[in-house]
Amino acid sequence: MGCNLRDLANAEDINLAELKGKRVGIDAFLTAFQFLTTIRDRSPTGDGGPLRDSKGRVVAHLMGMLTRTTTMLSLGIQPVFIFDGPAPELKADELAARRERRLEAEAAHKQALEDGDYQTAQKMAQRIVHYSPEMVEDTKQMLDLLGVRWVDAAAEGEGQAAVMAVKGQLDVVATQDWDALLYGSPILVRNLMSDGSKRHGRTVRAQKIILSEMLAEHELSREQLVDLAIMIGTDFHPGLKGIGPKTGIKLIKSLGTIEAICEEKGKQLPERLDEIREIFLNHPCNAVA
Repeated sequence: MGCNLRDLANAEDINLAELKGKRVGIDAFLTAFQFLTTIRDRSPTGDGGPLRDSKGRVVAHLMGMLTRTTTMLSLGIQPVFIFDGPAPELKADELAARRERRLEAEAAHKQALEDGDYQTAQKMAQRIVHYSPEMVEDTKQMLDLLGVRWVDAAAEGEGQAAVMAVKGQLDVVATQDWDALLYGSPILVRNLMSDGSKRHGRTVRAQKIILSEMLAEHELSREQLVDLAIMIGTDFHPGLKGIGPKTGIKLIKSLGTIEAICEEKGKQLPERLDEIREIFLNHPCNAVA
């Protein structure tokens, strides 16, 4: 799920009330996956799959989306759901790897059910959820009935949202994907609907990251931030071996670019480097009314 910039971000806890009246662009696919993996069959002998209706149709995404959307509306937040468009060709290797992991999880899930190992089956079930085109259309139809805006992205959903925010069409981008900052989102909100809830034994709150402040704190340009992310690893390139966030930021601040770093360290330049940069720095964006 993109590049992890957690170590660079000075995240500020916020109250949801601060988002009242704000147009919040929401990564629809990531949100749906959250519900498909959490609203599921947890019975002792259940298969761990997402919640279904009496006809066997998956409805976990609709249940979760409905609750979250109505909660936001009640708080005066103006959600705008952004749906992924066609993935960039450069993401093909990452998508292929994800498909392979899913096939492995499906095989493990099937075997666990045959063995009566429901604990393992439920664990594997979270790894095989699929947000199908039919589910996407059902979600859009529900949002239409609620009078809530949605947008089809030209490519990556968080990229579309970031460009819309830069254009002043959104006030905030809400996603767990740090790549929104690489795409230029001025304000990123993570853990959108968390207001002091407990998760894995710790308190989780909505957090705001301001891109300009992060760049100023680390004395980086946005172009250097993108180069840093490419070195760490993104959906479009696995990164340079042996370079993590702490080492990467020292190198980028002292040498300036990936080209200079690779020359200094004797490393091979990432393939199609300029194309990867272009995806982040000039992401395609569908026009919206």
